Amino acid sequence: MNLQITEETSLVTLVGPPNSGKTTLFNLLSGKNYKTVNYPGSTVEYSTSRFLDKYKINAEILDSPGIISLIPNSPDEKVSVDSLYNHPRLGSPNLIIITIDSSQLSRHLLLAIQLIESGFKVIIVLTMNDILQKKGLFIPEKKLSEKLNCDVIKINGRTGEGIESLIHSLDDILKEINENGKPKSKPFQIISNKIKLIDSYKKIEEITNDVLEDTADKRFVDIERANKHLKIISTPYIGRENTPDELTLRIDRILLHKVWGIIIFILIMGFTFSSIFWLASPLMGLVDNFFSYLAQSASDSLGHGWFSSLVSDGIISGAGSVLVFVPQIIILFIILGILEDTGYLARGAMLIDKPLSKIGLNGRSFVPMLSGFACAIPAMLAARTIPNRRERLLTIFILPLMSCSARLPVYALLLAYLTPSDKPWIGGFLLAAIYLFSTVTSVIVVALINKFRKNIIKAEDNSSFILELPTYKIPTIKALIRNTYSSSKQYVYRAGPIIIVFSLFIWFLTYFPGSDQNITADNLSRDELVQLEKSERLENSYAAYLGKIIQPVMTPLGLDWRVGVSLMSAFVAREVFVSSLALIFKVTESGENLQTSLLSSMEAARITDTGKKLFTPATIIGLIVFFAFALQCISTVAVSRKETGGWRIPLLQIVIFTSLAYVMAFIMVNGLRLLGVN
Repeated sequence: MNLQITEETSLVTLVGPPNSGKTTLFNLLSGKNYKTVNYPGSTVEYSTSRFLDKYKINAEILDSPGIISLIPNSPDEKVSVDSLYNHPRLGSPNLIIITIDSSQLSRHLLLAIQLIESGFKVIIVLTMNDILQKKGLFIPEKKLSEKLNCDVIKINGRTGEGIESLIHSLDDILKEINENGKPKSKPFQIISNKIKLIDSYKKIEEITNDVLEDTADKRFVDIERANKHLKIISTPYIGRENTPDELTLRIDRILLHKVWGIIIFILIMGFTFSSIFWLASPLMGLVDNFFSYLAQSASDSLGHGWFSSLVSDGIISGAGSVLVFVPQIIILFIILGILEDTGYLARGAMLIDKPLSKIGLNGRSFVPMLSGFACAIPAMLAARTIPNRRERLLTIFILPLMSCSARLPVYALLLAYLTPSDKPWIGGFLLAAIYLFSTVTSVIVVALINKFRKNIIKAEDNSSFILELPTYKIPTIKALIRNTYSSSKQYVYRAGPIIIVFSLFIWFLTYFPGSDQNITADNLSRDELVQLEKSERLENSYAAYLGKIIQPVMTPLGLDWRVGVSLMSAFVAREVFVSSLALIFKVTESGENLQTSLLSSMEAARITDTGKKLFTPATIIGLIVFFAFALQCISTVAVSRKETGGWRIPLLQIVIFTSLAYVMAFIMVNGLRLLGVN
């Protein structure tokens, strides 16, 4: 979004520590649906928008990555700090809104004090007030406003309560700024900060003790309990608002246990990926039947010719063969959304920190790695939250090994070939095993790179991992559905055009130049005659000519040129592999849906030269292993170059992962054959 601030348009910047409700407030003010999660790194770039028209505020609002102070410790924090003084397009803000988690007041006030001392005009928004109230504490807005000499507004992110008060305050301050001019801010001096740091925390302690008050019901209802903890109650208020939620503590004793925590984590991840298969099966059938009906209807109505084939085979069947897996992707996003909104994923980062530290990473790498299960591109952006350059580059390097959602259609098709149709739960467990395999593989790769890092990644070594664990929350159904819809729509919009374009390209390769022979046979039905014509046309197509060139590369894997052409197309986008197979095998037979037709064609496929079956358990498993390793996404390569600052690491990723994919697939196929699995 290219926005330009004019003299009449003001810029309002949202800042705040991670997990302080900043992006939720941005959505309330702008009407957007950006995803809000409860761990650092959910925002890694600027988000800009106009205020909702109903607020009648002539201003742009900018949301930036979370920061805890004006001293950046990672690339995403530097983005935020730099935007405060001079955004490259929008300039400096007229006004800053600071979100502060009221239940973390003594921690979050540091940023507010630094911004005020730097000369910015600010409004403080207090969030998470319900959590503070559960602890029996209360913050009078007026008292805190007097202490900091700025407006203080309480906001309920779930209900939107307090937004009108914020808009009124915004309107008054912006009018005042337009009349008197934008306040001049001064750069924050790090040296000065080191000297004043103790004074700042003393000031925070004084403010916290002055503004935090006990609620009346807390005094009377919990009087007996208060007597048991008299030392805590009688001390100054600072830190009391930071005391952990008791329910959260009880749950964490189990979920963060050094043994049970790991077991539960593995079970949850296993359930997540196994449920993708059996929960999505009915919906996939509906989508599959819909596209099959469309393809057959187009073929019947348009007759027999190139245009009919273009529409039914090239467009409808090509797109439908991939979009049939959208229900699985939706279920994946729903389950991950529940885990995010409850606060469990932050615990996952803590659990995985110790194992990752053994191979040169830490818990901060968990978030990008988990994001990699959806898509490697946002995962690489999320790696900006890792302050240590070596760990950041290592994380980016292994992210293509995470089994992203683009691989899901490929895995689903190949696993459907291996598993009985009446036992989808077997495919679910196999899918969970694939995801576990990709994770273990990435860990092994990191360990090897760490051993030879002087030749691959050169950067500093020292780092640490500190994560503020949120309290457990009940997910909001409306937000969960909205975020799932948004993520799924982005997947379709991103993959859809690529699938259509390359489906048309593959159709062209498989249809032209065709055969000049007119095939006639009295003993064949019309459908059999059509299939024979398609087979003859394919054998004389551009795809066949191309396939003969790459056939020597495919033979050691037990495959032929048809799979080779599909693998080549998959280097643009992995999803295209499925549509390419569908087009090459011409799966538009009447009476069958697309997936059933494709599986039947794969079952019947034979290698032309030898007459042996093309798809066997050994070759299917080899293909799965190939896709687990291979880097087949041009967009990922482009983002890797941007995030690493050069072509060295992206080129290493392409060479290493593609070579590893081929070698491992070769070992797997031929090893299984030696064991008699064929």
